[in-house]
Amino acid sequence: MDIPELVIDGALARIMLRRPEQANRLEPADLAALQAHIDTVNARPEVLALRIEAQGKYFCSGYDLTRIGQPRGVPFEEVVNSLENARPVTVAVIQGGVYGGATDLSLACDFRLGVRGIDMFMPAARLGLHFYRSGLERYVSRLGLNNAKRLFLTAERVDAQTLKEMGFLTHLLDDAQQLNATADALTQTICAMAPLPLVSMKKHLNRIARHMLDADELRRDIVQAVDSDDLREGQAAWAEKRKPRFTGR
Repeated sequence: MDIPELVIDGALARIMLRRPEQANRLEPADLAALQAHIDTVNARPEVLALRIEAQGKYFCSGYDLTRIGQPRGVPFEEVVNSLENARPVTVAVIQGGVYGGATDLSLACDFRLGVRGIDMFMPAARLGLHFYRSGLERYVSRLGLNNAKRLFLTAERVDAQTLKEMGFLTHLLDDAQQLNATADALTQTICAMAPLPLVSMKKHLNRIARHMLDADELRRDIVQAVDSDDLREGQAAWAEKRKPRFTGR
């Protein structure tokens, strides 16, 4: 089976979508694999960055339409929510078209890198499908109400430049070489950060966007970072003009 593959190399994890002949559409087994991979990286404190990548011409065409309404082990919405709430910082490396539920999968990531020539569309209304709550919320919180309405209510196909202007893409690159180089540089930067504030601020920023901030937990995380060895190491490295050596403690 061509289910998504997880590879972990130190602080970087990579999930590869491997169904290029079907535009990397997601089957029930793929959803179960994605959920298992996210659980795996969440349990590995050394992993600070998680990249979502795909083989072939398309990034992902979303969930298999022929299976909508059929029983499945892991709901699509649950997998996307798990990706948004994943402990590491997540990066979608979008080398090709992204459609349907895959647009929400991308929006669940912290960074979305795309290359010129890609496009996206959300065909739910055209198909008679009502999208799920958290996906609607992600569209509005990431893209704004007007853009969310434009994409959901018209099923308009939009190009890469428009995706950048909307905020769907955080980075727009000219070609595949630049896309991969930028993805490498970004994940290297993320992996060099102090783990405690990195993963904590990612978590709280997402909660703020959803108006779900836990102020007590935020205060505890701030105190933990202030009391950490990593803060002292960061201060020393800054003074000594060298790269810090963080341990996550």
